[in-house]
Amino acid sequence: MLFHMKDHKAAVLENDLNKLQKDGPAAWADLPEDELFTPAGFSEERAEATSYSNYSYWGSTFRAFFKNKIAVALLIALVFVVGFAFLQPYLPGQADSNLCQVDSTTGIQFRNIAPGEEGFIWGSNAIGQDLWARIWAGARTSLTIAFFVALIEAVVGITVGVLWGYVRQLDFFFTELYNICDNIPSTIILILISYVASPSIQTLILGMSITGWIAMARFIRNQILIIRDRDYNVASRCIGTPIRRIVLRNLLPYLVSVIMLRMALTIPAAIGSEVFITYIGLGLSVETPSLGNLINDGRKVMMQAGLRYQLLYPTIILSFVTIAFYLIGNAFSDAADPKNHLQ
Repeated sequence: MLFHMKDHKAAVLENDLNKLQKDGPAAWADLPEDELFTPAGFSEERAEATSYSNYSYWGSTFRAFFKNKIAVALLIALVFVVGFAFLQPYLPGQADSNLCQVDSTTGIQFRNIAPGEEGFIWGSNAIGQDLWARIWAGARTSLTIAFFVALIEAVVGITVGVLWGYVRQLDFFFTELYNICDNIPSTIILILISYVASPSIQTLILGMSITGWIAMARFIRNQILIIRDRDYNVASRCIGTPIRRIVLRNLLPYLVSVIMLRMALTIPAAIGSEVFITYIGLGLSVETPSLGNLINDGRKVMMQAGLRYQLLYPTIILSFVTIAFYLIGNAFSDAADPKNHLQ
């Protein structure tokens, strides 16, 4: 309402000035100063106001993403697999993943039972454990580790990256920290932490996250440097827009596509690291099923034709999750890029 009144007053004054212009500049000299110059005032809400547009960033992003039929199909399948992995133990008729089942008539363990026999959907291992239950339990463990690693890397990496790129005084400190951390292989850190601390889910998350965030921070820093001094950011600083608003409204939305891609790639990378560290014997204990444990156990019997299913099924789950996250992440990254939004 206040701005409407000022606009109306400005229009009236302009009309009066146009009439007085016919009499020459001498007529202006008689006007009081408050009528010659009317302060417009400052409003943070109206500082960056633009004309009306029906453009919606997230609406355009999702429309572009759902046009990719392959990515949508993979997303549906991935949601089903991940959801089933976490719901599986609560479904009726599910066996304990660590229970060594015994034949009630003979008292002998159901060792290496082929898939589909004796009620074992995906067969059993060498000590009578149900592979169906163990594979889904292993998927839960590996996905939990991967999700937490991706979340920690995103939160810490984005925060540090924005400060690193936007606050010039912090550039030297974070650059030296990056040089130190980047020269230490992450595999060495993961192995050392596994040696020092007892193998557990928390240990693996700590080992993968302790230096993983620095790569994300470096990436975000480079992107911030590219767009920090563009015209619209300089204009925002000139009109007094707070730094927090510039970061949240001008910088981070521009980086949504690359951030989503980095997070999507972090999840399969974390699962791969868990499989590797378990493969060399430093991962989770056998009491904690994981895809790494299952693949390592299947590797030992892969040369026996009748037992290759013990390697096949966990490898299929691992491969699908890894490929799906990669393809979905790339598709969503392309969809989130404003350059691909057409009205």
